[in-house]
Amino acid sequence: MNRASAGLETIIAKALHLAPPDESVLLAWPVACGSAVADRTRALSFSDGILRVEVADAGWRRELANLAPRYLALINKYSATSVKRIEFVVKA
Repeated sequence: MNRASAGLETIIAKALHLAPPDESVLLAWPVACGSAVADRTRALSFSDGILRVEVADAGWRRELANLAPRYLALINKYSATSVKRIEFVVKA
């Protein structure tokens, strides 16, 4: 199973590196955070090294801010463009 997981990870990384640079970051968000979080958030934009992600409320923002270093490392692993920071924005 571990070999299959590594193979899938390689395929995803290659596909994201082929996407336009700004889009690869947005596409990498659901891969980095997983389906449960991706279903409740939305990558809004990427500019100047900052990925902006919409969340439902302040509680989600606090929780995800604690996980941001992990997500940042995964996004930078998969994306063609380097992300410096993830900014969580409460849905208006």
